[in-house]
This record gives sequence, C-alpha cells and structure tokens, in this order.
Amino acid sequence: MLNAIEQKEGKVFILDQSKLPHEVDLIECKSWMDVAWCIRELKIRGAPAIGIAAAMGVALGAQSARAGSVESLSRALEPVCEGLLSTRPTAVNIKWAVDRMRARLASLGHESVGGARETLWREARSILEEDIKINRTIGQWGAQFIKDGDVVLTHCNAGALATGGYGTATAAIFVATEQGKKIHVIVDETRPVLQGARLTAFEMKEAGIPMTLITDNSAGALMRRGEIDLAIVGTDRTTRNGDVANKIGTYTVAVLCKEHGLPFYVAAPLSSIDFSMASGSMIPIEERDPEEVASLAGRRIAPYGVNARNMAFDVTPAKYVTAIITELGVFKPGELRKLAPRKTERTKKAKTSPGGKKRNRPGRS
Repeated sequence: MLNAIEQKEGKVFILDQSKLPHEVDLIECKSWMDVAWCIRELKIRGAPAIGIAAAMGVALGAQSARAGSVESLSRALEPVCEGLLSTRPTAVNIKWAVDRMRARLASLGHESVGGARETLWREARSILEEDIKINRTIGQWGAQFIKDGDVVLTHCNAGALATGGYGTATAAIFVATEQGKKIHVIVDETRPVLQGARLTAFEMKEAGIPMTLITDNSAGALMRRGEIDLAIVGTDRTTRNGDVANKIGTYTVAVLCKEHGLPFYVAAPLSSIDFSMASGSMIPIEERDPEEVASLAGRRIAPYGVNARNMAFDVTPAKYVTAIITELGVFKPGELRKLAPRKTERTKKAKTSPGGKKRNRPGRS
C-alpha cells in the first residue's frame, strides 16, 4: 500500500497523487512552503492527509526558523502556521493539526530550541501514527453495517491515500473484506479531478476488492434498479449538528440514498469534526480554478470563452445522514454534541470496543 506522506532525515516526502495511477512519483519537500504548495495543488489531498502534511510543514518550518528561545521560535512559526492554514479552507484537519503543533510548542517552557525542534518532529509523527490506528478503529466500527454480498457506493477518495494509512470510508470496506464478507464496491469517478477513478479505483484494484467504476450521474439509476445497498463517504469538515462537508457531489448521493431508502454513512475521525461550528451553513466552501471543469486530463473539452464554476465541496444536511462513524463509536448526527468535551482525546477508547458489545446500529437491522 502506498503512503501519502513520509518523513525521513529532516525532510518530508509527499506522493504526487496528481500523477496516479499511471506514475508513482515522490515530491521531496525541503521547506514548509513546499508542503503548502503540495496541499494547494492537490499533490496531497484528503482531510486527514493534509492535516498530517500541515503538521510536518510546521516541523519543517521550525528547522529553518531563526530563534534563540522557544518563545521566539513560536513567534517565528506564526507566518508558517498562517501560510499552511490558508492553503485549503474547507477541510478542518489543517487547523486541528496546526493548533495541536502550536499547543505542543507552547507547552515546552524553557526547553532548548534544538529540543523544541525535535519535539515538533515527534509530534508530527505521532499525528501520523495515531491517524492510522484511528482509521483501523473506524473500519472496525463501520464494517458491522456491511453485510455479506452487499454492494457499497463510495464517492471521491477516502482511502489510504487520503489519510495516514488505511483510509476512513474505505476502512470499513477493508475490514469487512478481512472478515470474509464478499462485497462489491461502486466507485464514483468524482469529476472534475477524478479522485474516484484515479485513486479509489486504484486502491480497490491493489487490494483485490471487486469494484465497478461509474460516472457520477449513474448512481441514481443504479439505486433505482436495486444495484446498490448502502453508501459510505468521508468528510472534510462535519459540524456539531451533523452537517457534512465533503467532495462536491456528496450531497447528491445522500439525497438519492434518502429517496431510495438506502443508508448513507459518513466515516469521520474526530479531527474532522468542527465543534466550533453550529451548522454547515458556516463552512467556507473552496472554489477552484474553473479550468479544471473546462478541461479533462489537461485537454480542453469545453469551448474557449465558456464560463465555468468549480465548487470543490458541498454540504450534506444532517437529515440525510444515517450515522457518523468515528473512532469512539457510531453516532446519529444529533448525538455528535456528546463528543464535544473530549474532542482533543482522539485516541481515547470507546466505552465499548468494536469487538465487544455493540452500540445501537443506526440505519440497518
């Protein structure tokens, strides 16, 4: 399984996902600005993955910052933090990771600058390692909703390439497969950048999981024919009322699931839940270069002079979400508020582990 990001010998290496599936190329990041560029240009994407990248960007920035004390290092890193925060506004994981790095630095007191720099590297690596463990736990919780023989629809890419490893939405698929369930995955192509066609299809093929690639506008027809059993997607930011921001087209999938009586699940690590926002109406929606819509694989497909709009995300209201799968268990959207007091305790175990007595399972009997 390919890793989206790695850290070695004071450098960060990012897998260039814009070249997949046909070329595997690592980008060597020597500065935080290299990391910021990779995030902005979609060389690395997926909410957890860009959060990890941002943390490593802060650690990189600390290496070159001129500082004689931890306090001056903290001041020197503020432009770095703000620069990373500006790269992609919708995904909350960047802010979560940057704030965690700020807090870790602030806790060091009178430690030497050299020691502080090494501590920041350790913190960034911890964020990566924790993410992989969290994703596996999400997979264990989510697999209970996938029955033997099910056909699962997913949108965009919420796999290992979008995270530290193992994925969020795909984690449930991987665990269900490990449990011996025979399932089939329907992969939305996910225009305009084709994360589904290029990345999710690639991951399913590498894992040996049967899958079928479809155009984004085919999902409703397949649901009407009874050829889809459930949908599982990831999230870039979920608000405390359960509204979900995810790749553009997710809202359409959720409405179609509601119309056809199918469960619509969201895999959401706590780092992607923004308890400071009351509802999805507050989420900033990134709009990207219209040329991504007017072109395909670098080739112009629309007439020159035609206006285009490229919304990168949409918001799915909580009423369309069957349940949200976190590392602490499975919750109906209205129950997320219960998690707010422990939002920083990402690795805290749920009261009941996925392998033990199960929580209420919303959406499927």
